[in-house]
Amino acid sequence: MSAPDSPGNESRRSRRRVASGGRAASRREGAAFRGERAAAPRERAAPRDRGLPPQERGLVLPRSWQHLGIDAALLTLLLGMGVLGFHNVFAGEPRYLVAGFGGIVAGLGLALACAWYRLGLLATATAGLLTYVLLGSAFAAPTQAIAGVVPSLESLRTVLTGFIFAWKDILTVAAPVGVNGGMLVVPFLGSLAAALLAGTLAWRVKTPYWTVLPVTAMFILGIAFGTNAPTLPLLRGVLLVAGAVSWLAWRRHISRTDSTAHVSANPQAADAAAHRTGVLRRLGLGAGVLLLATAVTALAGPALTAGGERKVLRDVVVPPVELYDYPSPLMDFRQFVKDKSEDTLFTVQGLPPGERVRLAALDTYDGVVYNVNPRSGGNYAPVGDAQSLGNVDGDGGNPNSNTAQMTFSIADYNGVWLPAGGQLNGVAMDGPRADEVAGSLYYNEDSETALSTRYIRPGDNYSVNVSFPAKPEDGQLAQYDFAPLNLPEPEQVPNIIGTKASELVGDETVPIEQVRQLERSLHENGFFSNGKEDEARSLSGHSASRMTTLLDAEQTIGDDEQYAVAMALMARHLGMPARVVMGFYPDPSIERTAGEPVEIKGKDVHAWVEIAFTNAGWVAFDPTPDKDNEPTPPQQQPKSTPKPQVLQPPPPPQEPAELPPDSAPEPQDAEQNEKGFWEQWGWLVTAIGVAMIPLAILLIPLLLIAWLKLRRRKRRAAEGLPSTRVSGGWSEVMSLATDMGASANAKATRREHASELADAFPAASGTTTALAHRADAAVFGGVEPTEVQVREYWDMVEKSLDEIGSSVGFWKRQRARFSPRSLVAEARFRLSQKLGKGVSGRSFGTAESTNRKVESPTEEQHKGVSHTWQQD
Repeated sequence: MSAPDSPGNESRRSRRRVASGGRAASRREGAAFRGERAAAPRERAAPRDRGLPPQERGLVLPRSWQHLGIDAALLTLLLGMGVLGFHNVFAGEPRYLVAGFGGIVAGLGLALACAWYRLGLLATATAGLLTYVLLGSAFAAPTQAIAGVVPSLESLRTVLTGFIFAWKDILTVAAPVGVNGGMLVVPFLGSLAAALLAGTLAWRVKTPYWTVLPVTAMFILGIAFGTNAPTLPLLRGVLLVAGAVSWLAWRRHISRTDSTAHVSANPQAADAAAHRTGVLRRLGLGAGVLLLATAVTALAGPALTAGGERKVLRDVVVPPVELYDYPSPLMDFRQFVKDKSEDTLFTVQGLPPGERVRLAALDTYDGVVYNVNPRSGGNYAPVGDAQSLGNVDGDGGNPNSNTAQMTFSIADYNGVWLPAGGQLNGVAMDGPRADEVAGSLYYNEDSETALSTRYIRPGDNYSVNVSFPAKPEDGQLAQYDFAPLNLPEPEQVPNIIGTKASELVGDETVPIEQVRQLERSLHENGFFSNGKEDEARSLSGHSASRMTTLLDAEQTIGDDEQYAVAMALMARHLGMPARVVMGFYPDPSIERTAGEPVEIKGKDVHAWVEIAFTNAGWVAFDPTPDKDNEPTPPQQQPKSTPKPQVLQPPPPPQEPAELPPDSAPEPQDAEQNEKGFWEQWGWLVTAIGVAMIPLAILLIPLLLIAWLKLRRRKRRAAEGLPSTRVSGGWSEVMSLATDMGASANAKATRREHASELADAFPAASGTTTALAHRADAAVFGGVEPTEVQVREYWDMVEKSLDEIGSSVGFWKRQRARFSPRSLVAEARFRLSQKLGKGVSGRSFGTAESTNRKVESPTEEQHKGVSHTWQQD
């Protein structure tokens, strides 16, 4: 047995005390830092992938699940601004929001999963297509899916065909397009693809700036496939710019604080106060730039788009129906008043007193007939959702309009044009041909008229919800000018139209008074006749020759057809936006109630003129004289006895001249060729210009920094003594190192700085060392360097700058190029010198030595040789 105080026992007791003390210390540390994760991983077994933080799964950023949630929330907000661009296309139908935001959530979730499992490009694209097919029935085709969610054969067909055809269909269908026929494919597929690409770029690419591209593309998609009535344009634009800039600044801050791979030539202890000051300065600068970009966007956007009407893709797409295939309804005017005068064309119930049944609006004249131009205003597009037709403004309609629910029962009317009222808010077809007619409806929101390619025939029934526009008084119209609309120019107009127009208007300058002068002159000085047997002779038609006959005769005789066309042509000659409207309304002298059925007969057909005023829209004018204002018959002249005449032989027939085939261009082709570049593509250039305003504002600080650095570099290379310019070349190298993120002790020499730079940038170690030695020789030597030596030194500076830049990546070089660190450091150093204060440390960019004054160069300098220069 060993003694109690033997060395072995004492050694064992010491080890037990040390172990006991270590365990107690561990317990105390655990109590003091309870809840913190252990810094070092255990060596016995690698942790399972399921417990790894996001960056361990292939995600470049974020560094925590909290940051991941912030990224997802902000990306959802930014992409959602683009989804809201479809609001008026679907007339506020909430299912477009479900489709759009469903695609965003699915796309971001898929992007996270693909980054988590490190899937490649092909695998990610395949997963995106499978997600579109599997979820498309629930989000893009809910009306065809079983219970609105489960895929069916019909919903799968809609999803697969909509991948290709939905983009065209949503443009060629009149807004609101509805939710049938795969219309929801566009917001769902667009948001799914944009979210998948944005999430992939945000979480798998080190530079977050690329993420702005799919976000901007989604925003432009909502604009291009939207309507002329934008949805909250200012709010959406401001939120997009503010959200994108804030998110990029936040990601940049996270990258700076979390990154462990950075350039540091002489790392120093972190100064908490300086760090806090730098963060506050960057936040203040970023907030100022953000506020400036937001303000300029809010002010410049309306200013740039105030000069014309908003243009979207549906305004320039080729219309699906060729309206020139259908004759002008005005050509059937005399047929209604003469052949079907007492025949009931249709019965309408719910027509408000004083309102009219609208048939067609005609806005182009070719010298023969007034017709409908499919390219004026909006195009006739297929009706997608007839229940909410034309209700796309998103503001509940005009509060001053009169809304009515009318029911039509077609009797003896047969034509392509749908009898209705003002702006159509909804159409519900009834009868055996309901589906056939409803599927062939086309609507023009600008002219507020509709047609059916399957024709409206006897036996058809339908109900319409119509908003009749308010009728402003002349006192109100006197405050407005004519609306700046782009209507096709009338062709082959007789000269008498312009002569009469100038004569009737006279010296009147007020727009509404000019119109009233035309209306009153024709209404009061003209005579009415439909050309019936018991009426004065009045030729039908409204060609150029008929207009000449009407206005050049001793007595102006005609009916609605001639007077409406004559006034419209004179108004167009004077620069007024005018069109001819054909429709029906009963005798206004017969009193009736709004709910009373009205039989519309052939004698109730009418034509009138509409002229557009700013802030008032299209206003109706009636130039036709009253029906009881019949012309005075001419005095009877004595009949003369004609003498017999010798019948002359007819002239020999002449062969008709042969014209080359296709020599005359189609009217629509000629009009398209006459359009200039700005008229066709001005809307796109304007949209791109407005979208680039925030980017231009954000680039202003970068351009200013680049200009200041260029100015500093030229000053260093050209101003001062040769030794000063050599010292300036070394300062240029140090400034680049500072912008790269390096820092150094302010009291270190050039050669010490060169050694530190060699460690930070090994590729430029030899050049920077030689530059430091030569700079010391030039500054502290006995003679000044020659101009040749200065140029050689700056050539080495260029080489050193290239070598330093090549040692880092492209984006690191761009950040250094536009970094203000060296400019700020030099400004601080100069300020401290002026105030007489020393600095405890400075960046590389402030390492320029104070230049001494030396004697003038010796003769040896002109030979290009300096012994002191060669000492390195």
